[in-house]
Amino acid sequence: MIMIKKKDKVLILSGKNKGKKGEVLDVFPEKGKLLVAKINFVKRHTKPTQKDAGGIKEKEAPIAISKVMLVCPKCEQASRPKFDKLSDGKKVRVCRKCGEMIV
Repeated sequence: MIMIKKKDKVLILSGKNKGKKGEVLDVFPEKGKLLVAKINFVKRHTKPTQKDAGGIKEKEAPIAISKVMLVCPKCEQASRPKFDKLSDGKKVRVCRKCGEMIV
């Protein structure tokens, strides 16, 4: 089960960007990867086209879900969320540190 969704804030646990925080732009659950804003930049050499001048461009590359941890929006601490059920049967993520629901 994927615990991280789009627009969540995450902390990078390992690699060249260790300790940085960023917002999730996209999640690829079938590959086990996600795209984080302004994290894990790679250089892409592109040919010129009629619309684009080409050259060396920088863009974000996907990183493994196992290398990030969800940051609670209330207490601003990274923690692995637990899942609880509401009275109507809906599953929600809950911060283990402060007990607040993560929407």
